[in-house]
Amino acid sequence: MELSFVNYLNLLKEYPSLIIISLLVFGVIFVNGWTDAPNAIATCVTTRAIKPKAAIYMAAVFNFLGLLVMTIFNRKVAETIFNIVDFGNDARLALVALCSAMVAIVLWASLASVFGIPTSESHALIAGLTGSAISIHGNLAGVNGQEWIKVLLGLVVSTVIGFLFGYLFVKLIEIICINMDRRKTNKFFGKAEIFSGAAMAFVHGAQDGQKFIGVFLLGLFLAQGKTSSEALPIPIWLMVLCSLIMGVGTSIGGMKIIKSVGMDMVKLETYKGFCADLVASVCIMISSLTGIPVSTTHVKTSAIMGVGASKSIKRVNWNVVKEMILTWVLTFPGCGLVGYIMTKIFLLIFI
Repeated sequence: MELSFVNYLNLLKEYPSLIIISLLVFGVIFVNGWTDAPNAIATCVTTRAIKPKAAIYMAAVFNFLGLLVMTIFNRKVAETIFNIVDFGNDARLALVALCSAMVAIVLWASLASVFGIPTSESHALIAGLTGSAISIHGNLAGVNGQEWIKVLLGLVVSTVIGFLFGYLFVKLIEIICINMDRRKTNKFFGKAEIFSGAAMAFVHGAQDGQKFIGVFLLGLFLAQGKTSSEALPIPIWLMVLCSLIMGVGTSIGGMKIIKSVGMDMVKLETYKGFCADLVASVCIMISSLTGIPVSTTHVKTSAIMGVGASKSIKRVNWNVVKEMILTWVLTFPGCGLVGYIMTKIFLLIFI
């Protein structure tokens, strides 16, 4: 079965609950664009390689291309998110739980954005879904431990690799360019930084776009009363729509996050911004190909810290880093708890 846009509109008429879950998922995608996608373009904006508006347009285009290309060749990230929890055999209860998880993600991310701290929508998504699944079952029966291991593995490995390779890559670039004309290298890395920023936007779409489309397809089945799923080709119109919504979110609320990531944590020169973006892009692409859902924010900021530490560990603003780490640490239990509570509230109201 192919989900054409016309078929989708007909399903909206037939299943009103699909309207609700669609709005919630699109709302989460918007929040992702607001609080998460700006990380992809933070360094190329703050190093002045590209102007903010142009960077936002670039991010929207390459988010779409990343989602399109990765979906054609590899859907492992979407499948991991799709299978990370089991809401049970009652489609109505499962739909309530999914809606609750989406509300929890929006509430959590909005709170974090007020303080200008980059939150991870990937972690919030996983935590919200898990909290709702625990709430529905009353225990851990609905949590897929094997998929959670992938998440924790990605969390640890991406942090270490991002920091280490960010540090090493800057050192390598400095050795290669040590006797070169600084004006020429600045000009080269200014252009290269635009390329690496586009690469970051591409892998962001490949990772996060698949995650949320996986949730959208789950809601599509549940709204129709189906608890068993089938493999659906992801339509182009859905990819375009998700990319546009993400782009709008970035254009509205992204500058505060761009400042936190690109300026407050480490003062980056152009070549260092290039190194951070390229290292983070490679790490995220490898994670996407292996089906490990990682936080694009987590990988990017780890790479920036590694780049900053290459000159001196004191160059890193550890107060900002501590705030970010605290946000990440709190996201799993915090958003999970919100998902749990929202599910209980929604069950009382709608069931």
